[in-house]
Amino acid sequence: MRSYHLDSGAGIEGLTIREHADPVPGPGQVLVAVKATSLSFRELLVARGTYVLPVKPDVVPVSDGAGEVVAVGPGVTSAKVGDRVTATLFPSWQDGPFGAEHLAQRGGSLDGMLTELALVEEEAIVPIPDHLSYEEAATLPCVAVTAWNALEGLRPGDTVVTQGSGGVSLFALQFAKARGARVIATTSGPAKSERLAKLGADEVIDYRANPDWPAEVRRLTDGLGAHRVVDVAGQVEQSIKAVRLSGHVALVGFVSETAAAPIDARVLFASGATVRAVAVGSRAQFREMNEAIAANLLRPVIDRVFPFDEAPEAYRYYASGQPFGKVVISHT
Repeated sequence: MRSYHLDSGAGIEGLTIREHADPVPGPGQVLVAVKATSLSFRELLVARGTYVLPVKPDVVPVSDGAGEVVAVGPGVTSAKVGDRVTATLFPSWQDGPFGAEHLAQRGGSLDGMLTELALVEEEAIVPIPDHLSYEEAATLPCVAVTAWNALEGLRPGDTVVTQGSGGVSLFALQFAKARGARVIATTSGPAKSERLAKLGADEVIDYRANPDWPAEVRRLTDGLGAHRVVDVAGQVEQSIKAVRLSGHVALVGFVSETAAAPIDARVLFASGATVRAVAVGSRAQFREMNEAIAANLLRPVIDRVFPFDEAPEAYRYYASGQPFGKVVISHT
């Protein structure tokens, strides 16, 4: 089999591919023939050496993948050969709050899925919804579960603000609409605005044409603000200004250059808002999310699919910031 390898900080140019003997599953493990993987922003952080969690040397990168079980180890009872599965990013996080005991993560301190054959813990596997392809299922473990977690407690009729057209934001839009919420999406330019509207956004704010997007959110909500903002840019103070009294900001990431800007404590206090950092989600949340995806026949938005041999090109395309939706690598 072939696997890609990477040292954290080596950059995309540091991706190398090597051949190995086929692995054999041990007790409690399954062997997955990986059919597809997908990239998220964490993969760029790993390559750049700025990921917040430990990354082992010469790691097999990429947390997100989907494939078919081709062998099971001793004691495995919940999986069989032929099952279509994905795997959780944090293998030991089954349910409940996240803790330090769950820090081991795929594509970081553990080998990831950018390989033809992957050993996966039985406790980490999650069945794929029947209507999804392997390429679609490969987009779920990181950004989809993050979006699902970010919307925890959302009620029908609530207003949600999503930011941009990356994976988390597009999943958040779809999940929020499936729950009966109103979605205000922010983006740059009329082309992306049109696509977001077609995906179900009730209103779209072009932040280049209207830089004070929090004020526009308040105008669209009769001065009250949104119930929730899914903040993927790290612009926390702006997000706080966009939520209503006692609203909720789900802080997902720091892709914005202004993410390091200080937060005025007076703005936070006056809003009464809750700001919650969201780090993917548990296996129980993953399963719950898949039930909703299956019930609503939701499909991930995929921008482009690259072949396995062109994984570095997939990284570069993703790093360009141009994709609308997920960048996927097909292993078949």
